[in-house]
Amino acid sequence: MASAISATSEIITYFTTLPLFELIAVAASLLYVVLAAKGNIWCWPAAILSTVLYTIIFYDVYLWMDSLLQLYYLLMAVYGWFCWHKNNITNTKENSHSKTLLYSQWTLQRHCGIILALTLVSLALGWLMATYTPAHFPYLDSATTVFAVFATYLITQKVLENWLYFIVIDIVSIYLYLEKGLIPTAALFGGFVILAVYGYWQWRKQYKLQFSQEHNNLCINNSVVG
Repeated sequence: MASAISATSEIITYFTTLPLFELIAVAASLLYVVLAAKGNIWCWPAAILSTVLYTIIFYDVYLWMDSLLQLYYLLMAVYGWFCWHKNNITNTKENSHSKTLLYSQWTLQRHCGIILALTLVSLALGWLMATYTPAHFPYLDSATTVFAVFATYLITQKVLENWLYFIVIDIVSIYLYLEKGLIPTAALFGGFVILAVYGYWQWRKQYKLQFSQEHNNLCINNSVVG
């Protein structure tokens, strides 16, 4: 009981004493996930803001690899905004018959092949970090990074399963942060897990709705032709 109260107090203290830049970055990150879960295109400006701030923050405290990773996320945020905006324009044109669903789903076989490839990359990077750096948990750290890079790409393509990847990534990250004593950060990622579950539920519902609409349109077109 006492430890739980202490952890809660630490979390509150952490978020109430954050520097302004970091506080805005945290808020923008949360806003990004919430809006992405809703399929709202404005998630990408929030992502751009948070990644720019985190790039500066991590560089300032000499976490240069994390800073470089944020630059990747920045590029993906711009790319995601472009893809979603382009898709919206395509789907709002008159007499447009887009063959691509707004939300998509990949096959289990495709995911298995990708997971195998990403696991091999993670093992290779983990070995390099374990051999040449003093990094803690090099294999888990490498895996969360590699899979997060891929899952971020899936978001830009509105692939439903991206949320499943992030649920696993965030749970592993919680373990890493707890082991390092980063209680507030672990709590933040606990919130990300909940948002990822919500995002998966929302996207799956929209995917089924769109699939049903496509099927109905196909039936109508076939009846007209017939």
